[in-house]
Amino acid sequence: MLRDITIGQYYKADSIIHKLDPRLKLAATVLFIITLFFSNTPTAYIIATIYLAVIIKLSAVPFRYMIKGLKAVIVLIVFTAIFNLFFTPGLDVLVEFGSIRITIAGLKKTIYVVIRLIYLILGSSLMTYTTTPNQLTDGIEKAFKPLNKLSIPVHEFALMMSLALRFIPILMDETDKIMKAQSARGADFEHGNIITKAKNVIAIIIPLLVSATKRASDLALAMDARCYHGGNGRTKMKPLKYGKRDYAGYAVALVYFGLMIVLKIYHI
Repeated sequence: MLRDITIGQYYKADSIIHKLDPRLKLAATVLFIITLFFSNTPTAYIIATIYLAVIIKLSAVPFRYMIKGLKAVIVLIVFTAIFNLFFTPGLDVLVEFGSIRITIAGLKKTIYVVIRLIYLILGSSLMTYTTTPNQLTDGIEKAFKPLNKLSIPVHEFALMMSLALRFIPILMDETDKIMKAQSARGADFEHGNIITKAKNVIAIIIPLLVSATKRASDLALAMDARCYHGGNGRTKMKPLKYGKRDYAGYAVALVYFGLMIVLKIYHI
């Protein structure tokens, strides 16, 4: 299960999406997420599906690899679907179980919410699949650089996100090792009721927290030993510069965003 968690990891490939400026991918991802939240018609979701499918195809990231990453949040998706299906009021009742009713409005909302969650995860994950942590850090820092005038530590915020992404695969491997070690000592993480499983999870959480704290402390000491002092006065080995493909990417993202706004206004 832990090996199936691919969210936040970088997938190395030679594609046009990988070569795009991280600022473009960040802006395009934000625009895509915004359109998901105000889209409420079948036409809008068809356009979003085509748009996302084309980007995934151009990214050269295997679709099976992306779907595998959804296993980590399948419980959240199922819970959200059940909640919307059984607790959305409506006049047209499809199925009724005592006080529980499934309405057409609830079914429609459930479909839209599930699609929205899946596309939200796939769209945001695609940015990390095609962007290294260093590129993402530089992109965030460059995009929000004007906020430095408001005394907002943009560099520190970008560095924090980069380190968090780097720690995801490390912590997954550490969790896997701890689970195998505890299983060798007789711990059972698959059988028993919910309370028993919850108690067994403690045998994983405590060593994992200790390990994560130690890694963070070692990283802080290493940065301090190298006289790290933030982004002031630092230069980039590979400064970000927009190319023709980046301007074309902005044009495509804006055309998609504008089309979705038109569909929203006219309820198409």
